[in-house]
Amino acid sequence: MATPGFAAGAYASIQGVGAGNLMRKPIATGGAEAGGPDFSALLGKALDATAEAGRKADTQTASVAGGRADIVNVVTAVAESEAAIETLVAVRDRVIAAYEEIMRMPV
Repeated sequence: MATPGFAAGAYASIQGVGAGNLMRKPIATGGAEAGGPDFSALLGKALDATAEAGRKADTQTASVAGGRADIVNVVTAVAESEAAIETLVAVRDRVIAAYEEIMRMPV
């Protein structure tokens, strides 16, 4: 079981995925409201951060198998990857729930 400090460290490491950090640098595109955040860019950045966390965990796992890394680093990388995936799944679930609610609205 992870300690609260460990969990806080894992969440801090993926802090770049958080909406607060992404919304500080809005990307204006032709379809986006001027000065407003671009939702697709927000999701793209979250996907990239999740994939990067997975790659880091894979690299650390390979390093420990070769005897070049400490097991603590592997556990930390895997926990960070797991937190990123859980965050992404939670966002996906909320988007699906919002879509379903919109579809239930009377026209």
